[in-house]
Formats: sequence, structure tokens, C-alpha cells
Amino acid sequence: MDINRVLHVATFAGQIVLENGGETYRVEETIWRTCEAFGVSFADSFVTPTGIIATVSNKHNHTTSIVKRIKNRTVDLEKISRVNSLSRNIKTQNLTVDEFYDELLKIEHCPRYNNLLTMLAYAAIAASFTILFGGNIKDTIAAFIIGIIIKIISKFGNELNINTFFINSLGGAVAEIMALLLVNLGIGTSVDKIVIGTIMSLVPGLAITNAIRDTISGDLVSGLTRAAEAFLIAISIAVGTGAVLSLWLQHFGGI
Repeated sequence: MDINRVLHVATFAGQIVLENGGETYRVEETIWRTCEAFGVSFADSFVTPTGIIATVSNKHNHTTSIVKRIKNRTVDLEKISRVNSLSRNIKTQNLTVDEFYDELLKIEHCPRYNNLLTMLAYAAIAASFTILFGGNIKDTIAAFIIGIIIKIISKFGNELNINTFFINSLGGAVAEIMALLLVNLGIGTSVDKIVIGTIMSLVPGLAITNAIRDTISGDLVSGLTRAAEAFLIAISIAVGTGAVLSLWLQHFGGI
């Protein structure tokens, strides 16, 4: 058995989970379960939101380690679920290391939802939260429109590899300026309810949840890192919306 090959494949599985929004404990569990299924006598890992450090040893005490830097992070729970299920069924499906790796490649390159469906989802989220916060039908329509625009901006920002914090700041600014314009055009009636509803799609809910989950499970480094990330994203959204509102008040004197 080539423990070096097993280590690379196991950390690749963990990388997919981490890059798509998985918790730290889930990444470590995936790596350990994969190594154990392929007969590695000892496997340990240390995972943070931006990196994976893993070590394996065989019965002859030959030790191999690897470090993987995580640069791209998004949210795709389907990939997390498929990797988690695959790693749990290595033995039952009698997979070899190469077969397991091929399945991981299929998962990594599986297509996401198409752009139209994603834009409609963003729009539905914005409209739903606007209703939740007390908006009327006009506010809901305005939020639906802004939700689509925010998704388009986020998509192009990610394709250009623009910093996440800048994308969220820009999204907050667009939400504010569009809400102000639509209200002044008579399409919406309440700027605050429209803005609150539309920026909810930008709020780092998963990062906050994972920060709490990691902290509770004892992964303090990851917990604090994710909490700091969520805090900075929230600030970037506030900066975008606040800057536009401030400029509007200075030049137009009111909402």
C-alpha cells in the first residue's frame, strides 16, 4: 500500500469539503475515515479555513506529511454531501484508491445550478426577507429586481477573482443605491425594508454557523478565524450601504 498516494487522495477529499463550506471537524473526519478505509494504521490532521496539514504512518513507522493551502472558498452543500457519503462507503463499495480519486474528480467538476436558477434564488431570498421585515408588494418587487442585480455583480466579481470583502461592499452599495432609485421612481415605498431584505443574501450566515460549531467542538483557531471573517464581511456590507446613503443625503438632502 502506498501511504503517500492515500494521503494525497484523502486530503483532496478534505480539500473539496473545506472549499465548499464544510466545517473543520468534518474535513478532519473525512481525511481520517478515508485513510482508515484504505488500511493506514495512523492518520492525523490539523485543519483551518485556509489550510490542511495531515500526517499518516504505516505499521513500519514510515511517516508522510502534506500541507495544502486553501485559496478558494465557496458554498456548495451538494459537493460536501457527496464527498461525505463517498468516504463513508469506501469499504461497502470496495473502491480502490484510484477509483475513489476518480469519483472525487467527478464531484469536484460536477456542474452547479445554472445562472438563471441561481439569480431567481437570490431574487426570491431578497423578496422573501423583505416581506418578513414588513415590506409591501411594491417593496417585494423592488427587492426581487435588486436581488438579481446583486447576483450578477457577485458572479462577475468571482470570475474576475475580486476580493470577497470588496464584492460584498459593492453588493451593499448597489442594494442601497437601487433601493433609493426605485423608491424615488415609485416602484418601492420603503428604502430600509428593501435594503434589509436584499442584503440578507450577502450576510455570512454559514460562516457564523461554522464559527459557532467549530468553537463549541474545541477548534478554537478555526472558530475565531471564521468569526473574524464573518465580522469583516458584515463590516464590508455596512461600509457599502453606509457610503451610498451618506453621499445621497449630502447631495439630495433626504430619502
